[in-house]
Amino acid sequence: MYEAAKKSWFVFVLAAACLLVGGSRTPRAEAEAKTVIRYATLAPGASTFGKILKAWGRSLNKETEGRVEFRYYSGGSQGDERDFIRKMRAGQVDAAGVTMIGLGIVVRPVLVLSAPGIIETYEQLGRVREKMNARFEEMFEDAGFVLLAWSDAGQGRLMSTTPIVKPADLKLSRPWAWKDDPIFAEFLKVVGANAVRLGVPEVYAALQTKMVDVVPSSAIGAVVLQWYTKLKYMSKDSFGIVVGASVVKKEKFEKLSREDQQILKDTAVRAANALDKAVRRDDAQAYKVLLDRGIEVVDTGPHRAEWDKAAKETRDRLTGRIFSKSLLEEVRAAAGGTGP
Repeated sequence: MYEAAKKSWFVFVLAAACLLVGGSRTPRAEAEAKTVIRYATLAPGASTFGKILKAWGRSLNKETEGRVEFRYYSGGSQGDERDFIRKMRAGQVDAAGVTMIGLGIVVRPVLVLSAPGIIETYEQLGRVREKMNARFEEMFEDAGFVLLAWSDAGQGRLMSTTPIVKPADLKLSRPWAWKDDPIFAEFLKVVGANAVRLGVPEVYAALQTKMVDVVPSSAIGAVVLQWYTKLKYMSKDSFGIVVGASVVKKEKFEKLSREDQQILKDTAVRAANALDKAVRRDDAQAYKVLLDRGIEVVDTGPHRAEWDKAAKETRDRLTGRIFSKSLLEEVRAAAGGTGP
């Protein structure tokens, strides 16, 4: 439900910047020509995602016999997710690992996957991916991008300096919402809270100065970004799964040979599967680490009806503005295992 607050270290994408040689080619020129995929991510290079990304790059380079290679820009060196998408459109970056925030900038309706109360377990997310992947791939292709593989980055929780037990508690707090996240921001409006809109790199300093005192995040995100050092409480229950994906600029992707396009897709899926396993394991471990570090668990269960009511009103407000009613119902049916 609060995926908006999740980081892009959990997701990965790529594109192609081709070194083209005009006219007829000698065998030497063929061997030297290659596509360099300039890949941006907020994830630190030493993170789980960074390590898997490097392994992905090695596999891609090996299986294409050196025709395609990665060039990494990690740790947010290329800015925030909005910057990634802008630079991809301008040809300055070829690919990026993004969460729903970046994906939503490219294809607005995909934010339906963050609609509160729809996808709250890994099982539900898996069913939606399986049944609706082709639909979303088409949306991204129409927007000029290729969706290579989905990934996730842990279970979304509310973390705070004071206990947040029921929605009304947010009215007395200073919750952070990502600048480009209309989902959590709308939820905050529904419950009467005022969002503090910031980019991810600004959150830690805002916690230090008490500019914000509530952040939606996965446990692994809070540990990697060190946010937990400024927080005291986290929700016991997950309100959603942090969703991300690998995308590549279509124009660059099409400069690859058919064979290399398929290798790129295949290696992307393998990397995504490896990342999901690692992230789910690490997120569970991070949850335990937070408990060991003194973070207290808040049980929102007794007020579940209030959370559900606010979630429904949020979905109703966003339907027709961010995503269609038919798409929302299609995702709901897929998540529940009742779709075609």
